[in-house]
Parts: sequence; C-alpha cells; structure tokens
Amino acid sequence: MTDSFLRRAIALAAEAAAAGDPPFGSLLVGPDGTVLAEERNTSVTDGDITAHPELKLARWAARHLDRAVAAGTTMYTSCEPCGMCAGAIARSGLGAVVFALSGAQLAGLKSAAANALITEVPQRGPALYDEARVPVEAYYAAQEA
Repeated sequence: MTDSFLRRAIALAAEAAAAGDPPFGSLLVGPDGTVLAEERNTSVTDGDITAHPELKLARWAARHLDRAVAAGTTMYTSCEPCGMCAGAIARSGLGAVVFALSGAQLAGLKSAAANALITEVPQRGPALYDEARVPVEAYYAAQEA
C-alpha cells in the first residue's frame, strides 16, 4: 500500500510541474489507511515561497485533527521534506513521513544553477539573553499554570 501512496504523491508532483510549480506532492493518510488530504506545490502560482505541500498538510492537520489522531497519521511525499517543512511536521504532531526521493537524490537531479539558488544565510547569536528570556519564561510559566 505504501507504494500506491507514494505513486499518488509522485502524480501530485507531476500535476504541480504541469501547472508551472516545482514538482512536489504529498498526501496525508489516517490511521485507518484513508487519505485525509492531498496537496501539491503551488509556490510559483501562489507567489508564496512557503507553499510546499508538506507544510500545507502539516498546517491542515494542526487545524483539523486532534493530537491523538495526528499521531497516527503518515505523510507520503514525493521528496524528503525540507527543513521548513520538517519543522512544521514535527510541531503538527504527525506520526510518520515516507518519501520517494531523498534530499541528496533531489540535489543530484537538479542543475548546478538550481542548487546554487539555495544558500545558507549567515546567523549571529545568541544575544541579549537576559532580555529575550523574559517573555519566553512568562509564556511557558503561564502554560504550566
């Protein structure tokens, strides 16, 4: 059954490419094997760099599924989720991810010019710890109360 779900994710990726978007597709399958939702990449057609199918499904799950149901789901996706999507998947509480292509395999299939578009942004920090911790500590203390 895993193969059929992955094939559907690949078909969604082909639909995305046919629409002029990057070729990525995903579906979310419930604990009973029912397809709960499907998405494809729409980052170009929506003009939204975050319109990855994995992120859209993670957001859908966080809005529509309780934590226990979400924990029993599996996301099937045409490619290994990027860092942004992996973070959203973890926060949404999904149970598992199965992907067809790894990130390394994807990089090997893309041109050097396409790979060069994604660069690391320099980061500096931490800074102002004593000031920055105040709202964080207050938030989590209120959550525990």
